[in-house]
Formats: sequence, structure tokens, C-alpha cells
Amino acid sequence: MHRRLRYIFILLLSLSIIILWWPVNNSDCNSEEILASKITSFQVHATQVIVQPWRGRHHVYGIFMVPDKYKKAPFFVLTVKGAGSYCSKQFGQIKNYNDIFAEPGTYLVRNFIRTRTALRLILQGLYFQINDKNNWTLTFPELEASQHNS
Repeated sequence: MHRRLRYIFILLLSLSIIILWWPVNNSDCNSEEILASKITSFQVHATQVIVQPWRGRHHVYGIFMVPDKYKKAPFFVLTVKGAGSYCSKQFGQIKNYNDIFAEPGTYLVRNFIRTRTALRLILQGLYFQINDKNNWTLTFPELEASQHNS
């Protein structure tokens, strides 16, 4: 009986380690290509960061204030120092969230990193690094001149 419990414990521990450290990339675009591009881009740092992975999914995110002209951008790249870069599509613009209100001519973007990624970074001692809003950046590809005027 003890031997069986030991094997079950080892199996569960192994699965947990694999889940936490397995890289996930289900992105719709190539973030490395965008970040390395010589084409101008717009970057903005987070206004606020929430890092509470113990509360479950969608509790590790940054809130960004973005100029309205980027509403038509098809995607952006979220970069979190230590966690990597992730390409995301735009999905709605909000005017207020968590007592943060968008200034005139801007909207708010709330973007997440995976809970398991945050847990892995916390276990590596990087909690304060991912909790620093200056380490969260959104990069938008520069819009074409025709889109600026619309």
C-alpha cells in the first residue's frame, strides 16, 4: 500500500513539474519577428499590475492605457521581463477597470500571462520582478498612414 502511494505521489509531482515548466505558445503571430522588426512601433508600460495566481485563472495581468488610434491594430505583443513575450489579438476596449479610468483619447487594455507561468516565476524567486509595472510592456506595430487618418 505504501509503495503504491509513493508511486502515485511521484507521478503527481512529475506531472506538476511538467505542467509548470512546459512552454506554451498558442500565439496568432510571431512576437520575436515583431520585436526584432526595424519598422517603428509604439510601446506602453502597464498602469497597474495584479499578480495573484493563488486566486486562480486570470489573476495575473497588466492594465495598459493605449491611445485610441491603436484600436484598429490587429495585434500587439505583451512582454513581461522574465516571463517572455506573447502575441495577442485585440479583444475589446474598456474605459475603466479597477478604479483606473482611461484618459481622454485613450482606452484600457487588460492582458494576462498564464497562471502556471506566474507560479513558475514566483517559485524561481521573481515575484517582485513580475509585480513591477515597469517590467510589463505592450508593443504595437506602427499603423499605416491610411489608418492614422480614419
